[in-house]
Amino acid sequence: QTCHDRLQQTTTTKSTTILARPTAACHPTDTMHRRLIASFHRRRLSPLQLFAHSSPVDAVHTSSSTNINTMKFLSPLALLAVTAAPTSSSAWSTSSPSTFSLRTTTAFSPRSFPATILHSYVTTTSGEEATESFRLSFTSGDSTISPWHDIPLNGSTEGTYNAVIEIPKMTKAKMEVATKEENNPIAQDVKKGKLRDYHGPIFWNYGCLPQTWEDPNEEHPELKCFGDNDPIDVVEIGSKALAMGTVTEVKPLGVLAMIDDGELDWKVVCIATDDELAEKYNDIDDVPAAVKDGIREWFRWYKTPDDKPLNGFGFDEKWLDAKMAKEVIGETHEAWKKLRSGETEAGKLWLGKA
Repeated sequence: QTCHDRLQQTTTTKSTTILARPTAACHPTDTMHRRLIASFHRRRLSPLQLFAHSSPVDAVHTSSSTNINTMKFLSPLALLAVTAAPTSSSAWSTSSPSTFSLRTTTAFSPRSFPATILHSYVTTTSGEEATESFRLSFTSGDSTISPWHDIPLNGSTEGTYNAVIEIPKMTKAKMEVATKEENNPIAQDVKKGKLRDYHGPIFWNYGCLPQTWEDPNEEHPELKCFGDNDPIDVVEIGSKALAMGTVTEVKPLGVLAMIDDGELDWKVVCIATDDELAEKYNDIDDVPAAVKDGIREWFRWYKTPDDKPLNGFGFDEKWLDAKMAKEVIGETHEAWKKLRSGETEAGKLWLGKA
């Protein structure tokens, strides 16, 4: 039985009772997640079937007799975009944004910005945003470095890791470390000759952990799936939007085993150690259920506007705890070390000098 076959039984959203309105102790984005999940379960809708003529709060409380045909189809999770997105953000901004919009279009001349004070990395942009020419490169001192291979995995304190932010929250451009390009700059992903954008904004800071690799040659012993050939992904759930290219120290809270087109694509949920919520969140059970459900459903549905199937999840769709997240990170770090040393075939991946 294939991994895909086994997961077909777990691709339907499980019934969950989610409150539509937050309590005083909610995570800053908890209101958004609760509205999202409540809209799924009240109407048995996909995240694409959202409301045309009511406010997001009213939409969640609308009578169940409302005719679905009166709704219009918007980008996935647009309900959250309406409630949460302030109005002027750019995925290509390399300074920490205080307000957001989904896209601006201006020509970029090369500019340099500090990626992080802690590690003294500097990022330099070149090319024009929203085009295939755009690149965000990293330097340390006088040398261009790879954010994948040259930034250390481990943070400054035990149990923390350095995360490279590729996509600031509330933006749409699908930016990623270019694993096959020299020095692995951040660029916008291209598929079938077109720049990739999400159909709606992502509601968390998204990036990867350096010096990790999900090995496409190694089968997971339980899930029977192979890695996706990329560094391991992180979903940072803190209260701030982190600019593209930011290198920030994070604390892992849990991990979700997403299966994307038959490949294992781990999602590590984490919190920046300097975030106001970092003292409160230490393990996956500390994260509000609405946040965890929101992340899982976003990644389940986000490819469906392109006529792709729902993504599935291993381990009965459960979030694994912080201890397991660290084990997964350790395994992907070991896989990276074998890749960098030449023990594992690199194919087209750019590795630089070990």
